[in-house]
Amino acid sequence: MANIVVADDDVDIRELVAFKLSTLGHEVRAVGDGGAAVEACRAAVPDLVVLDVMMPGVSGLDAVRQIRADPTLSHLPVILLTARAQESDVETGLHSGADAYITKPFSPRDLGERVESLLASRA
Repeated sequence: MANIVVADDDVDIRELVAFKLSTLGHEVRAVGDGGAAVEACRAAVPDLVVLDVMMPGVSGLDAVRQIRADPTLSHLPVILLTARAQESDVETGLHSGADAYITKPFSPRDLGERVESLLASRA
């Protein structure tokens, strides 16, 4: 079981992701924006973070950069889950420090597999 922080400003997506990951046996802390995600990570360092890119306040890209800049969090695997699907968006996301980039609409099964793969590679 892993501890995972999920941030998405869309309640339905956030609940879907949290539900899928909890059915895989993970403990999920779901928040509504990137700033809350970074705060949740600092309060209790998780095993993985899933971030939407487009959120009010602190975006997912800004949150990844803050996570990578924090020595206590920089090792965390980060997945960006977003509707931004242009090649330049993917490049920007990966260059910001994300380990994986998944576009919406997404398959919850594929998300679960990607999470498990990243967790296994860090074990």
